[in-house]
Amino acid sequence: MRLPAVPGALALSLLAFPVAFGVNSAAALADSPGALMLTGALVLAGLFVVGFVSGGSHFQDPLFCVFAVFSFTSVVDLIISLEEDGYISGFVEIYVREGEPYLRTAHGIMICYWDGIVHYALYLAMITAMSQRKSYRNLGLFWLGSLMMSIVVFLLGNLIGKYSSDISPAFLLNMPYVLILIWAGLRLFQQPKALPCLTADKIAEEQHKGLHQRPQDLGLVLFLILAAAFTFFRGLVVLDCPADSCFEYIYQHEPYLRDPVAYPKAQMLVYLFYVLPFFCLCVYGLVRPGCAWMPDWSLVFAGAVAQAQFSHLGSSLHARTPFPYQTPEDAWWSFLLTNVLYALGPQLLAYRCLRRPAFFLPAAPASLDKGKKRQ
Repeated sequence: MRLPAVPGALALSLLAFPVAFGVNSAAALADSPGALMLTGALVLAGLFVVGFVSGGSHFQDPLFCVFAVFSFTSVVDLIISLEEDGYISGFVEIYVREGEPYLRTAHGIMICYWDGIVHYALYLAMITAMSQRKSYRNLGLFWLGSLMMSIVVFLLGNLIGKYSSDISPAFLLNMPYVLILIWAGLRLFQQPKALPCLTADKIAEEQHKGLHQRPQDLGLVLFLILAAAFTFFRGLVVLDCPADSCFEYIYQHEPYLRDPVAYPKAQMLVYLFYVLPFFCLCVYGLVRPGCAWMPDWSLVFAGAVAQAQFSHLGSSLHARTPFPYQTPEDAWWSFLLTNVLYALGPQLLAYRCLRRPAFFLPAAPASLDKGKKRQ
């Protein structure tokens, strides 16, 4: 018997509690890290089978199975974060300690909170939209950017940071998530866009406006320029720039960037090499009309920056971060203000692109629009 989509996904995700307890017990009995990895792999394979069974007719969209299984892992991550912060106990302590000790860091705890709350809510929202035959493309693109940023920084930090020598075979369980995420992202981009009902004259009118006639866009351009400069500066800081301003910043404002776990360094480098070029492209897209890629990619990067800033802010202030790397109390307000604004800007950009997309649409030939009016 197959369950309806949303109750089926909920039932699957709630299995996280007994399964996490079972895996934790297996970790206590396992003689080797390889046995622990095999247990995790078998659980993952079983989840996809259960996801198929719970999918019902909605399995015609294979992303249902992905979202159902990932909702389970989101609840597991929430259990990990709650247990590491001392709110619950006895579910995953042995598994985390023996299999993935890097999840016990402040960064590991924060990404588990984000996955267990934000990603879980997105999975349920997308499954609900799927069951109602509604489009979930925009939610999916935000989720894609958020999860991709989380995985990339997490994997890089594990490979180059202080826990690189503690990587066990259980680390390989992250690889299926990367491959599935890439495949899911391709399917999301292939889904049809919701086309706005705009005439060619309306599009032309919007695209003929100069930047000075679009005050919201002008504000976004100014934000993007400042954010790009801030991104470049923090990239120089983690690359050990000898300038006095970089030295002062890393010791007096964001000492977390020096943490040997390397997650903050990996985060700033991802910002430098990927987010900074995107900010520059967005300035171009807000000045020159017809950049049809803006709405989709602004959503992807909005999700990526939201996740990254939540993890970075939370880790900087979390008690699990060693005291020398925590944000000094006298720098709290400036640190919070700059990082919250840095996270908020891409959300406003994505909102602007979705609410008034006329400026980014390809200009239709005026003759075609006139022909439609005559008909």
